[in-house]
Amino acid sequence: MSILNVEHLSHGFGDRAIFQDVSFRLLKGEHIGLVGANGEGKSTFMNIITGKLMPDEGKVEWAKNVNVGYLDQHTVLEKGMTIREVLKSAFAPLFEMEERMNHICDNMGDADEDQMNAMMEELGTIQDLLMAHDFYVIDSKVEEVGRALGLDEIGMDRDVTELSGGQRTKVLLGKLLLQKPDILLLDEPTNYLDVQHIEWLKRYLQEYENAFILISHDIPFLNSVINLIYHMENQRLDRYVGDYDKFQEVYSVKKAQLEAAYKRQQQEIAELEDFVARNKARVSTRNMAMSRQKKLDKMEVIELAKEKPKPEFHFLEARTPGKYIFETKDLIIGYDEPLSRPLNLTMERGQKAVLVGANGIGKTTLFKSILGLTPALSGSVELGDYLSIGYFEQEMAPRNTTTCLDEIWKEFPSYTQYQVRSALAKCGLTTKHIESQVRVLSGGEQAKVRLCKLINRETNVLLLDEPTNHLDVDAKEELKRALKAYKGSILLICHEPDFYEGLATDVWDCRDWALRLS
Repeated sequence: MSILNVEHLSHGFGDRAIFQDVSFRLLKGEHIGLVGANGEGKSTFMNIITGKLMPDEGKVEWAKNVNVGYLDQHTVLEKGMTIREVLKSAFAPLFEMEERMNHICDNMGDADEDQMNAMMEELGTIQDLLMAHDFYVIDSKVEEVGRALGLDEIGMDRDVTELSGGQRTKVLLGKLLLQKPDILLLDEPTNYLDVQHIEWLKRYLQEYENAFILISHDIPFLNSVINLIYHMENQRLDRYVGDYDKFQEVYSVKKAQLEAAYKRQQQEIAELEDFVARNKARVSTRNMAMSRQKKLDKMEVIELAKEKPKPEFHFLEARTPGKYIFETKDLIIGYDEPLSRPLNLTMERGQKAVLVGANGIGKTTLFKSILGLTPALSGSVELGDYLSIGYFEQEMAPRNTTTCLDEIWKEFPSYTQYQVRSALAKCGLTTKHIESQVRVLSGGEQAKVRLCKLINRETNVLLLDEPTNHLDVDAKEELKRALKAYKGSILLICHEPDFYEGLATDVWDCRDWALRLS
């Protein structure tokens, strides 16, 4: 049975086409991985099928009474809402039913017999629905999910705007699970999640009976939960049975076959055109030339997909710093309350250390305290000599209306337009991306703009806060290669062992000093 039908979908932003005549069917129980390079339109596709975005052309049809749960990578939570209130909002339709039930009860006194019978019938239906969806035990269900995701340790009455990226993702995941949707739409759910909760989500999706569509660049995670791949490339959507590794095998064979067919056809076209050119003027051979021309005109020309620019990252290196990068003395980090025990950490020149541990225990706060952006509650940080620090933040400022060009020009005012364009192109961005506003780009493309700023500045120390979030497979591989080649020191926050293995010289487990282990 088809849950979702998408027919002849076309969409674009300005003169940049995203889809062209795309059709798609989702069947019950299908576990789909939606893959493709950054900027191919995966999040746009999700926004269209959920009704957040109207397509330029085409039809999107859901089956009747389908409950859809969507985890968006860019969801903004409202200030003033607590974790408990966000989780409870999963039951909003049930609270509306209760309101309707109360309204019926208020109007019963003025009803005649026929109206009364109709009201009683509607009341019975609503009551049955509320019972079936566990309406009267909502509070205990909210508490149960809160415990499973470690939200009770953060504090269920905490304002959601005070949470870290990983904690926000957990809250949204919890809300989704409470909704019990017939289909899950997950847009990069592992971004900002720590290893423990990625493992928990993996088990949940493996046991999930209904259908889901998952966007992820975390290949081991993807392989463990999906049975179908839909690949987005060059405005098309192609279906492959099996996991990501199987898709890569089939895709490379298809690509090789298409290239071989293209070469054969180009040769044939060249021979036919040559024959026509030599023989069309001669009376004796004109008919043969015309028949070959007709063959040329009718020929369906094979087109090869344009190669996407592969990112190239080369970090510029500043002069050699002193022996010590930084030293902390009894440092206690936090905001209103402490997040750590007194810290005595030392980092030396040439070290490449990765910080691991659950979300919300203070990894980003430690970065900001080292840089002096967030004052420590007590203790001190002593920075070494001759440091040139490069800092990669998790997120860009929302609603950024500048173009990519302007964003780089702000950082490097002496650059010519050619130099700015060249720097962005090396990070894997096309001309259309470069001229677009930053806010309309995908999460991965925005990350490439931030990396562009970083690699073009001379540094000898890099502080990288989850740099792999949103990046596609090619960009991740290139970033790992560039960081391995970098001769400076690196302090990295990362939840992907596949990325930092072979790169990090030291792994610092933040659970050793954190006061919160949520």
